[in-house]
Amino acid sequence: MTGRPAFVLLEDGTWFSGSLDHPVTGGFGEVVFTTNMTGYQETFTDPSYLGQIVVMTAPMIGNYGVNPGDMESGKPQVSGVVVRELARRPSNWQATEGLDQWLARHEIPVLTGVDTRRLTRHIRSKGAMRGVIAEGEAPTDSTRRALLGSASMEGLDLASRATVTESYQQGSEGPHVVAFDFGMKRNIVEMLEASGCRVTVVPAATSVEQVLALAPDGVFLSNGPGDPAAVTYAFPVLKALAERGLPMFGICLGHQLLGLAFGARTIKLPYGHRGGNHPVKDLADGRVLITTQNHGFAVDGGEAGIPGAPDLVVTHVNLNDGTVEGLRHRTLPVFAVQYHPEAAPGPHDAYPHFAQFVRSMTPRPAD
Repeated sequence: MTGRPAFVLLEDGTWFSGSLDHPVTGGFGEVVFTTNMTGYQETFTDPSYLGQIVVMTAPMIGNYGVNPGDMESGKPQVSGVVVRELARRPSNWQATEGLDQWLARHEIPVLTGVDTRRLTRHIRSKGAMRGVIAEGEAPTDSTRRALLGSASMEGLDLASRATVTESYQQGSEGPHVVAFDFGMKRNIVEMLEASGCRVTVVPAATSVEQVLALAPDGVFLSNGPGDPAAVTYAFPVLKALAERGLPMFGICLGHQLLGLAFGARTIKLPYGHRGGNHPVKDLADGRVLITTQNHGFAVDGGEAGIPGAPDLVVTHVNLNDGTVEGLRHRTLPVFAVQYHPEAAPGPHDAYPHFAQFVRSMTPRPAD
């Protein structure tokens, strides 16, 4: 082990030693793990990871470096990274920078030399919890007090922090989609455009009147970070737009917000679903989709239905724990999935959802 002695401390008092190459600034967040073996740059720049310390379960990270084409936002969004081994010499013709240099430039602490297998097992048994990456041989009382005083993910509206501040457009033809940005990945906008849509991305708190003034053919609800139950300003807006008959498609946080808008409740999962290999059953035909996921909350319910939301039908369930992975409205052109159809670590099983959304829209005639 080289570098400065350091550790990641969890709020239950457990800590795991490692080392840092650079001084820590900040380093507080919810400690979660992802099972992805590749795609670390997409993970670290995904706004859904805002406020989280990400533990990588793959034993070596950084061997292909970073490049501008794999950015899901303009900068890293994570609060910290924990790895077993960090590759120091990237080997990839596309790489413009090493992962360690890139994270250091953005002041994201990277704790290396950690027994990430043991840390992951601890999170699986005890649940995701607050943590901090700090320098030193062992935690001090002041570090423990600072951690216990840090923000908890439950009740936290991070969508208002992750969203854009001004609207922008992408694409020049096709059905007009107004996309609510609750912390949207760049690849989602690109997929909508590639599906033949003209997209206007709007801030999370956009009103019904502002959306209707844009004359959309459909409404898209993005992924994003934080507790969906805290994004209360979105519920009446989404329900009002849906009840006007506008086709609506939600992903991840957007899926949860649609459920909440129609009377469901959300629950915090013990350690969430994060990775590129999650099996999801399509209840319509029994097919199993291999999906990419990144969420710590879920719509309460299961294959039998969603309590409190009689107008919603469950369309997909997670085969690992039975949680709701997809829903649709019984009468309105509204549907959503919990997983990420735009992210394909190999299988492209979920790509057709974008075509399904396009089919649900009838373009308005030109003025």
